[in-house]
Amino acid sequence: MINSQILGNSSSVIELKKLIDTVAVSDTSVLISGESGTGKELIAKNLHSLSRRSRHKFIAVNCAAIPRDLIESELFGHKKGSFTGAIGDRLGRFELANGGTLFLDEIGDLPQDVQVKLLRVLQERVIDPIGSIKPKPIDVRIISATHKDLESEILSGGFREDLFYRLNVLPIISPPLRERRADIVLLFEHFSKIHSKNQMDNITLAPCLVNAFESYNWPGNIRELSNISARLTTLYPGKKGLRAVDVPETMLPSGLRKLIGTTQMEKTENNRVENLISLAQGNDVNIVQRTQEEALDNSIGSSKSLKEKLAEFEIKLIKQALIESEGNVTKTARTLNVQRTTLIEKINKYSINLT
Repeated sequence: MINSQILGNSSSVIELKKLIDTVAVSDTSVLISGESGTGKELIAKNLHSLSRRSRHKFIAVNCAAIPRDLIESELFGHKKGSFTGAIGDRLGRFELANGGTLFLDEIGDLPQDVQVKLLRVLQERVIDPIGSIKPKPIDVRIISATHKDLESEILSGGFREDLFYRLNVLPIISPPLRERRADIVLLFEHFSKIHSKNQMDNITLAPCLVNAFESYNWPGNIRELSNISARLTTLYPGKKGLRAVDVPETMLPSGLRKLIGTTQMEKTENNRVENLISLAQGNDVNIVQRTQEEALDNSIGSSKSLKEKLAEFEIKLIKQALIESEGNVTKTARTLNVQRTTLIEKINKYSINLT
């Protein structure tokens, strides 16, 4: 059965779920690679929950967050008196995870001397607590994760090649959010429900924000989406169809703000084009067609902005209609389906003169 704890219906997530189901039944080491914030720990937890070890503990260790001088003790434990401050025996994460799964997050930040000790654990299936003279057998499945390119780290001398091959028996790629855009709205609404104070406080997005969210590249991936969902749910509890105009610019990342601004500008200009084209509908459509064709011919290869091209299009449309009506402003206004005063304003604005 394909597990359902990882949300998403995009093709990349469907393939990921299938791979997790296949890999979970094995005891072989897994290396999860992917950008920060893509949910690598969630993948590891799914692997554990679907394995025969699910009745035992899942222990997670962030190798980048533990001070260098403490990480060996954290992983392998120590005996009382083995170093200054060791006031009692301490079980390491390997012993705590015995029978279950040990998740080593950010494995690429593991110091070289600890990499050597980890390699021995993988080879011999025993650990050596600091200060102990007797190795302890261990039964743990190792799942590791990294946002780094470990093969490049090997070339630069930052990571042991032999350890890499021991860890990377079953590789899994955690896809970035930009490669699973079809899941963005589903994830946003899921996080909104989590961050809601009650069931009615979750929010939904209007189409304008949906388009912007699905176009944004999400450099912080799912973690960034979750944070924005929490922020907007807090600010607008229970809001259905949240629009871009409802949200202050400071509450959205700069890249998303730019996308929203561009989308709104394009929508305004598109509406203007549609209005221009509709001016002659039901009257003299040939005027619009001829003007459109001429404007298109003149715009090819032009470096003018869309606003400038639209103004030129409007001028040509009015001029052509005036010619057709022999300069009669009232008749021209009827042809273009606009108010006479509006037409006069545009004639004055563009200084249109047929003489």
